Amino acid sequence: MIPGILPRALLAAALLSASLVASGQAPVPPLAARVTDLTGTLTAEQSAALESRLAGLESRKGSQVAVLLVPTVQPETIEQYATRVFDQWKLGRKDVNDGVLLAIAKNDRKLRIEVGYGLEGAIPDAYAKRIIEEEITPRFRQGDFFGGIWAGLDRIVKLVDGEAMPPPQRPAPSSRADYSDLLFYGFIAVLVLGGLLRALFGRFLAAGTIGLAAGVVTFILYNVVAAVIIALIAFVITLLNRGGSRGASDWSSGGSSWSSSSGGGFSGGGGSSGGGGASGSW
Repeated sequence: MIPGILPRALLAAALLSASLVASGQAPVPPLAARVTDLTGTLTAEQSAALESRLAGLESRKGSQVAVLLVPTVQPETIEQYATRVFDQWKLGRKDVNDGVLLAIAKNDRKLRIEVGYGLEGAIPDAYAKRIIEEEITPRFRQGDFFGGIWAGLDRIVKLVDGEAMPPPQRPAPSSRADYSDLLFYGFIAVLVLGGLLRALFGRFLAAGTIGLAAGVVTFILYNVVAAVIIALIAFVITLLNRGGSRGASDWSSGGSSWSSSSGGGFSGGGGSSGGGGASGSW
C-alpha cells in the first residue's frame, strides 16, 4: 500500500464506525489504493506486488480490481458488506461496469468476490466459486493469506484479460497538470546548473542566467505571472546556494522519495455491482 495511506484509512474507518454502529452497518474505508489492508496481514512488499499486478491489468484492459481486508463485517453478512463497498467505491468504468472486489473479513473467516455487470460473462458465479474453493481458501486455511490472494487474483486477471472489453482511455498528454513533475525536476536542474555556472561566471551572472532561463520556460508552460515568480525564485536560489552539486544531489534524493510516496492515488471509475459473484469461508 502507498506509504501514509494506511494511517489515514484507519482513522477514517474509526470515525465512520461511530456513526454506522447505530444503523447496523460496518464502516467502509475510503478508497485510496487497489489494495486496502486494515488488518495488518500483508507486508508492504506484498501489498506493493498486488498493487502492481492490478495496476497493470487496469492499464491493459481498463478494468478495476480491488482487494479489501477488514477485521469484521458484523453485524452485516459478507454479501451485504461487499455490495455496499463496491457501490461506494464505484469500481470499474462508468457504463462498462468492469470492476471486481475481493473482500476478506479475517476475523469472521469470510470472503467474497463481487463482480460488476460488465464482467459477469467473464467471471460467472460458478467461476468465482471455483476460484474461492480451489485457489483462495485452501491457502487461507494454512495461514498463507498473501498466497491465497495472489492465486485468486491471478485467476481473475487471466479471465479479465481473456474478455473483449472497450479499450482503456489514455489521459491527454497536454494537460497543464502534467507539468508539475517537469517543474520539480526543473528546480533540481536550477540547483545543479546554478552550482556549475557560479564556478564559471560568478554568483550574479550565474543567478541572472538561471533566472532568465527558468522564467522563459515557465512562461511557455504557464503564464507571465508564474514566469516572473519562478524567475525570481531561481535567481535567489542560485545566488544564495552554496552547496553546489552536493546540495542538488541531496534535494534530488529527497525529491525522488517524496514523488514516490505522495503520488499515484487511486479512485473508482464510476462502475456498479451487478450482484454477481460468490462467497466462501475457511
